[in-house]
Amino acid sequence: MGRLEGKAALITGAASGIGQATAQLMAKEGATVYLSDIREIEGEKAAQDIASEDGNANFLPLDVTQETAWEKAVEAIMEDTGHLDILVNNAGIPGAGVRIEDMELETWRHCTTICLDGVFLGVKHGIRAMRKGDGGSIINISSIAGKIGIPTSGNYCAAKGGVKLLTKTAALECANKEPRVRINSIHPGFIDTDLLAGAIQHRGPWFREFIEYNVPMAELGTARDIAEGIVYLASDAAKFVTGSELVIDGGYLAR
Repeated sequence: MGRLEGKAALITGAASGIGQATAQLMAKEGATVYLSDIREIEGEKAAQDIASEDGNANFLPLDVTQETAWEKAVEAIMEDTGHLDILVNNAGIPGAGVRIEDMELETWRHCTTICLDGVFLGVKHGIRAMRKGDGGSIINISSIAGKIGIPTSGNYCAAKGGVKLLTKTAALECANKEPRVRINSIHPGFIDTDLLAGAIQHRGPWFREFIEYNVPMAELGTARDIAEGIVYLASDAAKFVTGSELVIDGGYLAR
């Protein structure tokens, strides 16, 4: 415990799933956590639940596709704590579930705007804020879909692949500047979250069976599995880690 003592963390998409699990774990590790989401009711409740267990948690409404919203959120944290040490770019939506030849441009852009443009804006304003303090750690949530192709998820794969290389470029730009900002990506496999549940509902129950059959560990991961990796990258234990890809997928990519 105490791996993140004294640090301030902003987590996007934190009303549920990986974001919420990350906020819970970071609060237990001593961080002041700012949960953000467009779902304000769910986000407020998630923050209250953490506070009820003696965690230091707050909620900030944030549409990651809007630069002014990022500026307001970061400014609020800086006014409150004077520093931003951790940023987790987690907000995202699933792929379209249709083939590229049948995909509308609007559908393509909706996914890439949230899953890639939103991460770009987070990295941009996260770096700026961290440079005003002692530096920090940015963790971008990509996916195994950012490393391999998945049929009917072309928009999602393109966005998550973009997150992977955006992460590496930003890491190189920040590696030898002080105060130092470390930037890494995490690539979850099939995780038991609302996002995956939506994808299964869209495609049908066979999709869950397909996933479990093809994951070597024969089960879905949990949000806590990913949160543990995020906390490691956010902590000083990872002080020599930047530009890296942390895959947490039950062995899926090892096949």
